[in-house]
Amino acid sequence: MKEIVDINCDMGEAFGRWHVGDTQDSALMELISSANIAAGFHAGDPNLMDETVRLAVSHGVGVGAHPGYRDLQGFGRRRIQGTARELVNDIVYQVGAIREFARRHGASLQHVKPHGALYMEMAVNNEFAQIFIDYMRAVAPNAYVFCMAGSATERAAREAGQPVAREFYADRDYDESGSIVFTRDAGRPDPAALARKVVRACREGKVTTVTGRDIDIPFETICFHSDTLGALDIVRQMRAGLLAEGIRIAPISEILRA
Repeated sequence: MKEIVDINCDMGEAFGRWHVGDTQDSALMELISSANIAAGFHAGDPNLMDETVRLAVSHGVGVGAHPGYRDLQGFGRRRIQGTARELVNDIVYQVGAIREFARRHGASLQHVKPHGALYMEMAVNNEFAQIFIDYMRAVAPNAYVFCMAGSATERAAREAGQPVAREFYADRDYDESGSIVFTRDAGRPDPAALARKVVRACREGKVTTVTGRDIDIPFETICFHSDTLGALDIVRQMRAGLLAEGIRIAPISEILRA
């Protein structure tokens, strides 16, 4: 049974006048504890990055960079071919942008969480994960890496001594390997069902897969997506369920701080 958990959400995922989902970030920010802020490649622009970081800092929410594939049209959910080093250089560029906006607003970079198809590629690509972690050790050795339990990303981070936080996905399904079932459209899930799923994961450390089997799922932070339809109802019911169980919500830097 968890006593404390982080809630993270992908934020700033618009571009100019273009917006996805049916919920404004300002409504979600006061209900989460860590924000993964789009850094311009799959979504986000300088004005939006600045505003989203400012909003996170004003609510005491941990600031995280959310770098993705250079894929505005596909929202970063299409795999882009490139060498591991090329892909990490794209990450360097994006993380640098979010970190500078954080510095502007008197905050530090709490974490880095790759987005979408980039996240899924790093989870299984040992070379990519290792080069990414080498970068983190060089420039952000105290920032957390958000990833799936058992992924190549987690293994590389732990071997190198990089702080790591494993995620539980509220609004995604799981397969029997413990990996999320990647989708480009999650539809409109039932917020009450997702809240029950999250509370069970916190109480029992288990989740039911798409094949109906229960598996163990270790995690420190719970993710949901701002572009999922009904995101506001999802986080409200999720928080209510957690608080009813006496589970406190806090940024990952408070939970895992040595």
